[in-house]
Amino acid sequence: MKDYIDKFIRYLEIERAASAHTLRAYRKDLGEFFEHVNTAIEDIDMIDVRGFIAAQMKNRLKKTTVSRRLAAVRSFFKFLYSEGYIKSNPAKLVSNLKIPKLLPNFLSVDDVFSLVEKPEGIGFMPARDRAILELLYSSGLRTSELSGLNVDDINTREGLVKVRGKGKKERIVPVGSKAVDAIKSYMVERIVLKRKERALFLNRIGTRLTDRGVRRIVVKYARAIAINRQIGPHTLRHTFATHLLQDGADLRVIQELLGHSSLSTTQKYTHLDITHLMDIYDKAHPLAKENEKLKVRS
Repeated sequence: MKDYIDKFIRYLEIERAASAHTLRAYRKDLGEFFEHVNTAIEDIDMIDVRGFIAAQMKNRLKKTTVSRRLAAVRSFFKFLYSEGYIKSNPAKLVSNLKIPKLLPNFLSVDDVFSLVEKPEGIGFMPARDRAILELLYSSGLRTSELSGLNVDDINTREGLVKVRGKGKKERIVPVGSKAVDAIKSYMVERIVLKRKERALFLNRIGTRLTDRGVRRIVVKYARAIAINRQIGPHTLRHTFATHLLQDGADLRVIQELLGHSSLSTTQKYTHLDITHLMDIYDKAHPLAKENEKLKVRS
């Protein structure tokens, strides 16, 4: 069993350029599956897969977690079948779970300004934290994209950052002037450490800041300004996209900036502020304008 999982993980890593986080998650999910079925791989059938899903739901796991595990199992057996390791795919006809679509959590303009301005004082840590918060909001980076940045990925003169996104796809994203200023201030403090580390954002001991470290920083300052809801780095990404949309940015431009492969992923932001979208419609659509004229005449 382990050999098959190892082959699949290598395929994901080499052929699909999956991230280390994805590889760990898939290995863990497949481990859960085989611990449940406890059957030779050639004897596994559709009933076993469905039984695993039913057991997960019975344990009251979140639907999103169960759906992710099912996706891992489906991908695994699809790989084994396509490579000729098994004669049939037992997961092929197992239906996906219906997951309710949740609207992204985002901050108001006032809240996000309070957040990015909260790191106070002088020195390495406040300068680093301010630069991280400013960059997350200014450019809409994922947590892994931010922690993966190297010093030479930032062009402060042009206000651009080179980002390595999902599947190791690179894109160039603009950086706002406030974020550029914060990064410049941080770089002055960073030089004092005299580290040859390539990573842009460093931790206390001078090595690359992890995804978890970035999350801790965001949560720390969100609590400091008394935001009484769950806030993380992805909240700033959602806030970035939402504020762009509210200011009239084209959805395809937002898609490009966020690094979404599909426009449908970006379209969830159109549901965030229906009142704002109706205002745009009323001001721009010829028929809406005609209706306003009729109201005035009557």
